Amino acid sequence: MSYREGRFWQPDVTVATVVVRDGRLLMVEEYAGGNRLVLNQPAGHLEPDESLLQAALRETLEETGWDVELTDFIGAYQWKAPVRPGESDGRHYLRFAFTARPLRHDPSRPLDDGIERALWMTPSELEQACERHRSPMVWQVVADWLAGRRYPLQMLSQIDGNAAP
Repeated sequence: MSYREGRFWQPDVTVATVVVRDGRLLMVEEYAGGNRLVLNQPAGHLEPDESLLQAALRETLEETGWDVELTDFIGAYQWKAPVRPGESDGRHYLRFAFTARPLRHDPSRPLDDGIERALWMTPSELEQACERHRSPMVWQVVADWLAGRRYPLQMLSQIDGNAAP
């Protein structure tokens, strides 16, 4: 039975942030599916009542201890995870990716559960570690950023549900 026949379906909406300092990318090592240590951008799920921009700022701070300033929108990415018993159930993801400038770091701030550490990597180091990427979206976002893909943040609008038509 498909969603058109009454079964509810929706993708997981996530955000990811490409933070760049001195030619290096801010990445996180995190545990996925138990004890597999993977690499990801600071990223996570959109929460109720927050904008995509707010989610990107929050996730970056929670996962790395870095306050950042969003500068650009890179793109939106759709991906279906493969089924991996005990790790992934074939969920669908819709990721919104941003670029950001680092502002300040709080090394005493505890990182989110599952985050082992934040680290700075060159794009080359990240590409060489492709077997450790959490998903193919990790490198695709960076590849698009390296190719110069940048759009104004104004492309994304948060519409107030109480606004007059």
